[in-house]
Amino acid sequence: MQKLLVTPFILAGAGVPLASAAQSDQQAFSLPEMTVTATRNDTPSNELATATTVYTRADIEQLQVRTLPELLNRTTGIDMTQNGGFGKTSSVFMRGTNSDHVLVLIDGIKAGSVTLGTAPFEIMPVEQIERVEISRGPNSSLYGSEAVGGVIQIFTRKGKQQDTPSLSLDAGAGSYDTSQASGAVSGKWGDSWYSLSASHLDTQGINAKQDSDPDRDGYYNTGLNARAGHRFANAAELEAFYLRSEGQTEIDGLFNKTAFNNQVVGVSGSAQLADGWRSLLRLGQSRDDSYNFASNPTYNSRFDTTRWNVTWQNDVKFNDAHKGVFGADYRFDEVESTTQYLRTERYDFGIFGELHSRVFDRHHLNASLRWDENQAFGDYVTGNFGWRYNWDSGISAFASFGNAFKAPTLNDLYYVDSFGSHGDPGLKPEESTSFEVGLSGRQTWANWEARAYHTNIDNLITWVTDRDTFISTTRQTQKAQIDGLEFDVNKEIFGWRNKIAVQYLSPRDRTSNLRLVRRADTIVTYDLSHSFDTVDVGANILARGNSFEEDWLGERTRVAGFVTVDLRAAYRLTKNWTLSAKLNNLLDKDYQTVDTYNSPGRNFFFSVHFNN
Repeated sequence: MQKLLVTPFILAGAGVPLASAAQSDQQAFSLPEMTVTATRNDTPSNELATATTVYTRADIEQLQVRTLPELLNRTTGIDMTQNGGFGKTSSVFMRGTNSDHVLVLIDGIKAGSVTLGTAPFEIMPVEQIERVEISRGPNSSLYGSEAVGGVIQIFTRKGKQQDTPSLSLDAGAGSYDTSQASGAVSGKWGDSWYSLSASHLDTQGINAKQDSDPDRDGYYNTGLNARAGHRFANAAELEAFYLRSEGQTEIDGLFNKTAFNNQVVGVSGSAQLADGWRSLLRLGQSRDDSYNFASNPTYNSRFDTTRWNVTWQNDVKFNDAHKGVFGADYRFDEVESTTQYLRTERYDFGIFGELHSRVFDRHHLNASLRWDENQAFGDYVTGNFGWRYNWDSGISAFASFGNAFKAPTLNDLYYVDSFGSHGDPGLKPEESTSFEVGLSGRQTWANWEARAYHTNIDNLITWVTDRDTFISTTRQTQKAQIDGLEFDVNKEIFGWRNKIAVQYLSPRDRTSNLRLVRRADTIVTYDLSHSFDTVDVGANILARGNSFEEDWLGERTRVAGFVTVDLRAAYRLTKNWTLSAKLNNLLDKDYQTVDTYNSPGRNFFFSVHFNN
């Protein structure tokens, strides 16, 4: 593992133990943070039963994260695994559900692979992200398929809407021959606004897989984001947006290299149709394209997947105590591949409605209902109900109940390979029901929140390989029960911002009573940060319990738990210039989140920033 002296970071703390706290979490507990994802329109988080976390652009820069998985890994309710270092497959397990039970939206457009059913978090350029909203718990009643564990919505860079153009530049370098550069410009001209940003990350990486050839598996990614809009005299708005990332990652396995191209493009228009009624129409397309290279050219493969999205949404304010969201959306999925599919496309049409009400000033109620028609399996209805009560003392109680579903992927349904492995066109949707209760408090001694939840999932889809023929097929016999506890507490002591988050999870197969694979039963994070006159210091401690891996023969392997410590410091040279440094894995811990796949050892990154 790569070594580095840590004296500068220790001196930066002047003998005080360091850690970091995401300011988004601080704000979420001290102020009524506005969120969009939980209700599809702006709603204060202290009026919702839904568990939410928000990261702003300021948080991303303060935490000095280089990738989206690095940001998500510190979030309550999320367990991240990664098959190696930068650019390697990253999986998000939200509240113990499967990695394909998380719906990912980019600027309101559903993103991800229509064949795998997951989103490529590892290649989404964090430099192009303005804000990330995470809504935990079932959200199918608003968004349809995939939102079993929750929703992650990514908002791309908008920049500052000011008459004088705003410019930001960032460049840095660090361990494993890593380099990064990015730039963004934004502003407005009359009633129009614009934003343009670009980024590039390049690294030689680490040896991704244990017991393989001791090579370094590199990665590079170039990102581009553009946005432009106009506000008309009648308060109508029109906006177009574009996000693209392309590059290449080296891997250890059947394929040794993957070239990727991910893209989201869309246009949205909104208008005030009447007093208290605003309507929005959004059209978009998301692409997830990959080309996989093997040492034997005959094994090369290509998967180009596309999602077309249309959404019509109406926000209606009945009075100060009651508002609603009503609309419809349509999604069309298709794949072009060197691999055979029985069918290469399908559609889903949904109609949704939600009512948010304040009753007797203290009770907040949310009720939503959705009907979907999916080409693969027919109709499905989902609903959700949430209640929250806020006392003058700062204590709040909340509870919610909802169901969700996950449509089978095109791989699950229609995949056929030359060896005989195949999907099943007769698969049903995976189904879940969830119940959650909790308390939170905003007291002078601390801000805190505690939640307990229970989820049952039926018709889970798994691929099973026959030991004799080695042919893989889909099965739908697994059922899961997930029970979890989440607890967060925030406290500022002598100017040091403290946060501890604890999540305990019991994700079980209801038939075998075995823990679901790749999910830790306990995750604890501790954050502490401080801002001096011109210096910010901080660190993050992550403790993850053990998990289990299962191979295609059903043999289970225990993956050991671990503790990592990351340090960071930033020095503001002037109003516009900042120097930053981060040291990851201070203890040089040799650990894995996926069996046989390595994680980076002690490593550093230095960067310089300019903002005007």
